[in-house]
Amino acid sequence: MPNSARRMLAVHAHPDDESSKGAATYSYYRSTGAAVMVVSCTGGERGDVLNDALEPRAMAERDMAGLRRIEMARAQATLDIQHRWLGYEDSGLPENGEPLEANCFALIPLEFSAAPLVKIIRQYRPQVLVTYDESGGYPHPDHIRTHELSMFAWRAAGDAAAYPGLGEPWHVPKVYYDRIFNSHRATTVRDALVARDHPRAADITELAGWFVDQPSLVTTQVPVGDFLEVRDAALRAHASQVAPDDRFFFWPNDVQREAWPYEDFQLAESSVETTLPETDMFAGIPADAE
Repeated sequence: MPNSARRMLAVHAHPDDESSKGAATYSYYRSTGAAVMVVSCTGGERGDVLNDALEPRAMAERDMAGLRRIEMARAQATLDIQHRWLGYEDSGLPENGEPLEANCFALIPLEFSAAPLVKIIRQYRPQVLVTYDESGGYPHPDHIRTHELSMFAWRAAGDAAAYPGLGEPWHVPKVYYDRIFNSHRATTVRDALVARDHPRAADITELAGWFVDQPSLVTTQVPVGDFLEVRDAALRAHASQVAPDDRFFFWPNDVQREAWPYEDFQLAESSVETTLPETDMFAGIPADAE
């Protein structure tokens, strides 16, 4: 299919999630001429400042929502993607069993919160939808709700009887879950660092331990070795959420390019034939598809 006809939609919980979970993939596909749109379900209003050196700290304390919109605009420009806000309020991550705030994203019934995403899917007509699995990737209520919302909207968008007035039905042929942080990747990069006696080897060894019990669910590896610096720049645009030298997110790119030049995904739903494992998320999409 002509590259200009390729359309990917990635649904994320907060601004910054698009940069830590798939940015190199989005940049890779943009380089091929594909269209990429990211949807942020919430504004990240309840996020904490996670960068002690943040310069606009006064703004973060006064207007976190406004700052995160500025940061998202910078990341969007870095990645050269389209972006949409669903407009829901960040649910936060309550501690000690505290209840979620009324009207936050995680508490809005799906039949209501899905409507704007259904409209986006029907207007944009992507062939690929990227989201999280049922665990959300980690147990944040907005990440779990993003999975639920994405799958609800995916089904509803293709149902002519659902949401009349929000556009012509559109079935997204392929749905993927993010599997970028996985044990095989972490241990492979760790081993490469240890073999080089690299100063970051101890950091990655510790991080690899976090994923040791994860089963491998990866079906699809996108070749992103040439786009790691773009990914890092997009993530650093979210300066309130990540320090520029964060050891969890920023691994040595030269070693990654040699040991693991991929971002990893799991094909969760497909109405087209494809052969696993894949190296292209559009594999199986007919050449004459819209």
